[in-house]
Amino acid sequence: MTYPFSFHSFTLVLAAVLGASLTPTMNADSRNDDETKTERQRLWREIGPLFSPPEEYAGDPGDYPTPLRFEDGTPVETAAEWKERRAELLELWHGWMGEWPPVIEDPEVAVLSEKRREDFTQRRIRFQWTPNETTEGYLLLPDGEGPRPAVVVVYYEPESAVGKDRELRDYAYQLTRRGFVTLSIGTTEATEARTFALYHPDIDNAEVEPLSMLAYAAANAWHVLAAQPEVDPERIGITGHSFGGKWALFASCLYERFACAAWSDPGIVFEADRRSVNYWEPWYLGYHPPPWRERGLITEDNPAHGLYPKLLEKNRDLHELHALMAPRPFLVSGGSEDPVSRWQPLHHSIEVNRLLGYSGRVAMSNRPEHSPNEESNEQLYQFFEYFLMHNGIDLKQPE
Repeated sequence: MTYPFSFHSFTLVLAAVLGASLTPTMNADSRNDDETKTERQRLWREIGPLFSPPEEYAGDPGDYPTPLRFEDGTPVETAAEWKERRAELLELWHGWMGEWPPVIEDPEVAVLSEKRREDFTQRRIRFQWTPNETTEGYLLLPDGEGPRPAVVVVYYEPESAVGKDRELRDYAYQLTRRGFVTLSIGTTEATEARTFALYHPDIDNAEVEPLSMLAYAAANAWHVLAAQPEVDPERIGITGHSFGGKWALFASCLYERFACAAWSDPGIVFEADRRSVNYWEPWYLGYHPPPWRERGLITEDNPAHGLYPKLLEKNRDLHELHALMAPRPFLVSGGSEDPVSRWQPLHHSIEVNRLLGYSGRVAMSNRPEHSPNEESNEQLYQFFEYFLMHNGIDLKQPE
C-alpha cells in the first residue's frame, strides 16, 4: 500500500485535522485557551513529522504477519472485531508469559524522606510493587495546582532519572521541570546482583516471564501515581531507555491504563544478531531456572532457553504487542537498535489505528547511537507535552 500524496502534504493535512479536533486540557479563560492552542500547534510543528514514515517504508509491512487476523485465519474488519482480536492477543501472550497476580489497586505508600529541589518537591517513597516485594523510588511533585499529567520512568535504578550522575538519562527530572508529576523506579537490588528483573514467586521458580513481571510492577506504579491528589489519572504515561525501554514497552502494551508511552531504543522487535535486542536472556523472555546460560548472542554452544525460542517457532513477534496500544499514542525514540526500518513492524499499528478511525498515533525518531542525545530527549519530552499536558488529541474520540 502506498500513500497518494507527499510527506509534506500529509503532515499539513494531518495537522489541520488534529488542530480542528483538539480540546483544551483544563478549564481556563479564553486567553488561556488561546495560549494552550498556540502551544499545542507549536508542539505539533516540532513532532508532527515523526508520525510519518519515510517514503521507502510508507505502507511497507515487511515480513511481519498482520495482527488484523484472528488465530483461525478470519480477517478483522471492524472496530468491534478488533476488540475481540485484542482480547485474544492479550490472552495468548499472558498465557505464554504467565498470568499476572492481581494488580495492587490500593497501594500503601510510605514517604521515607522529602526535600525541596528548585521549584518542585522530591519524595523518596516505598510501596508494594509485587505480592512479595516492596521497592523504593522517587516521586517528584512540581509546585502549583493540579491535577497534572504524570509519567512513570523506569530504569536500572531510580536515581538516574531524577538527575544523579547519568547525563541524558534524567527523564523524570526534565519532565518535572516541564510541569509533570513523575515517579522514578528501578530494579536496584536485582541490577546489583546482575539478575536485573523481577521473579515471581522467586528466582528459582518464576511463574511469569521476568519482563512481563516488570510490566506488572509498572501497573502497580500506575496506581501509586493515580492515587496522588496532584495527578490526573487519565493522563499518566510511561517511558524508559534501553532496559527501561523494554520495560516501558511491555508495561504500556499490557496495561491499557497508561494513556501513552515513549520507548527509547529497546529493540521493538526480535533480532537475534543484536546483542542489545536480547529478549532471549533469562531476565527478559528466556527465563529458565539458574544456573543461567552465559550472557550474549545465541550460538550452538550457548542456546536460548525457555519461552523465547518457542515464540520464534510460533512466528510471533512484538508488533502484536505494539498493536495493543491502539488508539493510545506511542513514540519509538530509536537509536542503533531501532533504525528507520522499524517502520515495517510499526506499519501494523498504523493499520490497526486506521481501522479504529485514528491517525497520528504512531511515531518514531531516529539517531545513530544507542544512547539518547539532546535532540531525541527533546522530542520525547515534547511528545508527552503534546499528548498529556496540552491534550493534543482527545484520547477518547477519533478525529
